[in-house]
Amino acid sequence: MTDAIAKLKAYRESWRVQQRVIFALLMREVMTRFGRHNLGFLWLFVEPMMFTLGVTALWTATQSVHGSSLPIVPFAVTGYSSVLLWRNMPARCIGAIEPNRTLLYHRNVKVLDIYISRLLLEVAGATTSFIALTLFFNGIGWMDLPEDVLKVTFGWFLLAWFGAALAILLGSLSEEYEVVEKLWHPASYLLFPLSGAGFIVDALPPGAQDLALKLPMVNGVEFLREGYFGSHMKAYYDLSYMTICNLVMTFLALSQLRKISRRAISA
Repeated sequence: MTDAIAKLKAYRESWRVQQRVIFALLMREVMTRFGRHNLGFLWLFVEPMMFTLGVTALWTATQSVHGSSLPIVPFAVTGYSSVLLWRNMPARCIGAIEPNRTLLYHRNVKVLDIYISRLLLEVAGATTSFIALTLFFNGIGWMDLPEDVLKVTFGWFLLAWFGAALAILLGSLSEEYEVVEKLWHPASYLLFPLSGAGFIVDALPPGAQDLALKLPMVNGVEFLREGYFGSHMKAYYDLSYMTICNLVMTFLALSQLRKISRRAISA
């Protein structure tokens, strides 16, 4: 009984240390990226909001066709916010170790901590932007609130998990293969029109539907939009498939992370 209590206290102390490390890295990342000038920390939320607003305005002005009768403003907000959530994460993790290598000489700082701090910033920025734009457009009468907030939240979580696993995997691989950084930039642009942000699966031919759902993020976007629009759309998704993809990618990411962590510390 005494040993169990001692272990519990040790775990609690380790968790407190971990929290302090992540918080310190978060603050360092914020100051490095946004500084103290102009809007400073607010750029974390304003930047994704500007991108989403721009795309929403463009789609609205051009009356973009997305294969359904869904209103364009909430369609654009749910779609492009989802893309920003997972697509920006790998860019922040690829090549993240080299500029932070000196931090690894601190006993409590690990490679994973550097990745987590960057991922948390991306999730916070994209999530705040999504909520703020939803409330703003709802306030001016351009879009309704979600029909099922829990579905939207879970869909958002699945997309964030997908983005985080992909980011850690690509970030870890980039420490061994420089070509990863070169390939990700064009790949991220190619994935945007395929990600489900600009279409719904129901509007595609049957054969194309099956192909589209092979991409995990399409399933997440469809589920999120079903939570948002509810009975106004027919959604296609396979959450078990997306969960399996996320689990496999997480396993591969952590395996590669363990491999490069040893080299990063000894370098």
